[in-house]
Amino acid sequence: MRPLAPLIAASVLLSGCGGAVGDFGAGVGAAATAPLDDLNLRQQFIPTVLLQAEANPYDLRNLNQCSTIGAEIARLNEALGPDMDEPPAPDGSTLGERAGDAASKAALDAIRDASTDFIPGRSWIRRLSGAEQHSRHVQAAIQAGRMRRAFLKGVGMNRNCAPPAAPAWFRPRAASRR
Repeated sequence: MRPLAPLIAASVLLSGCGGAVGDFGAGVGAAATAPLDDLNLRQQFIPTVLLQAEANPYDLRNLNQCSTIGAEIARLNEALGPDMDEPPAPDGSTLGERAGDAASKAALDAIRDASTDFIPGRSWIRRLSGAEQHSRHVQAAIQAGRMRRAFLKGVGMNRNCAPPAAPAWFRPRAASRR
């Protein structure tokens, strides 16, 4: 097992941070139960929109208006988080809060590592239990969702749609008069 000094140091640092303590406490359970993932006793949920993207990333059925394209992109954003073209949201956090968050993440990583280090032959157990295959499926669904979101934003640009049915930087051109 790894030394618990980083965990103890992070806990001391976090004792003075109000919001970070709650986040840290919530993450401890997930980090400590990481071996359940390795044994495939607990699996990460894959949102339906990502499974649909994996099955057919270029499907345009019922996406004939900018509003429907934007709604589909919003579903993907909900599952994947914001796209790379979106500006980061100003969170207004202070340097101390960001340092507390970094310490909390480091401590949770240490707990997760310590809880999985005791499993001998962890990589083989992950393969035999099916956990590795599920992990690859999760990553493939995420990649398909990102690819679908990019495709839909390209379709939105081609159809002269305003964001969010197109990239955030895209400005629709004025309609031509004929």
